Amino acid sequence: MRILVTGAAGFIGSSTALRLLARGDSVLGIDNLNDYYDVNLKRARLTRLTAQAGFEFIPMDISDRTAMAGLFATQKIDRVVHLAAQAGVRYSIDNPHAYVDSNLVGFVNILEGCRHAQVAHLVYASSSSVYGANERLPFSVHDNIDHPLSLYAATKKANELMAHTYSSLYQLPTTGLRFFTVYGPWGRPDMALFKFTKNMLAGEPIDVFNYGKHRRDFTYIDDIVEGVIRTLDHTAQGNPDWNGAKPDPGTSKAPWRVYNIGNSQPVELLTYIQCIEQALGKKATLNLLPLQPGDVPDTFADVADLVADVGYKPATSVETGVARFIEWYRAYYRV
Repeated sequence: MRILVTGAAGFIGSSTALRLLARGDSVLGIDNLNDYYDVNLKRARLTRLTAQAGFEFIPMDISDRTAMAGLFATQKIDRVVHLAAQAGVRYSIDNPHAYVDSNLVGFVNILEGCRHAQVAHLVYASSSSVYGANERLPFSVHDNIDHPLSLYAATKKANELMAHTYSSLYQLPTTGLRFFTVYGPWGRPDMALFKFTKNMLAGEPIDVFNYGKHRRDFTYIDDIVEGVIRTLDHTAQGNPDWNGAKPDPGTSKAPWRVYNIGNSQPVELLTYIQCIEQALGKKATLNLLPLQPGDVPDTFADVADLVADVGYKPATSVETGVARFIEWYRAYYRV
């Protein structure tokens, strides 16, 4: 297949593109290479891809309506893995317009392109952030998600609603993947693992929010990629038993699905830090702080639907995943 991967210079996008190329698919990658974080890291990820046969890269911003329409009109695209987005809960508080441009305008450009090009399946990144103020754990795709706590979360919920509209109107199969705290080699410098490692190696304190007491369902990058590819190959189907009188938020009569992809083993932040300490052989100096606006105390993925439909469940332990990240970090930054 020829697969369009948006956000191809990103953490998850580049890792997914590599796996697709390794199994014999051709990949058309797009990315705007913005400076939200280190552009050199993004270029280094791209270098890994351009060395592979079957990869083509076009610099492009998904919010550029004309460029996106031209892309779908001139390129043969069988399926789409849409991973480009303005990420980050905290950044969305200070820079809301970036999320509207990328996550809303950009997403409707993707939907329109898929519709007109008759793409066989659109798989796109949602987020565990959509669960917002929900307190019942583990989070299930069959739970209501009407109370987001950040604009980032609201845009990701909006993506799911927009996708449903296109699935319903045009029978476009769409699958949204709610990722739970993705980490690992080639990751994002704005994430805790990157920041903690950098500061600890420099002998500087680390900011630990919610006094280290919140729990996260940390999910290793290879497990995320496996879930993306398995769902890409499993084209979304309508649920014939869906009932509008008792609507199930996780399915539809339309060919629309959402899945959690998480490790289903929440880890307290202080325990996560201990894993970093063990891998680095250094103790951390903790600057304990209250929970930040927009953050949630705990995340925990119910992946029953993912297991039932595609036969997959993430399983990499935090100890293993953190050790692999530290090995990569030391090699990449030569520290």
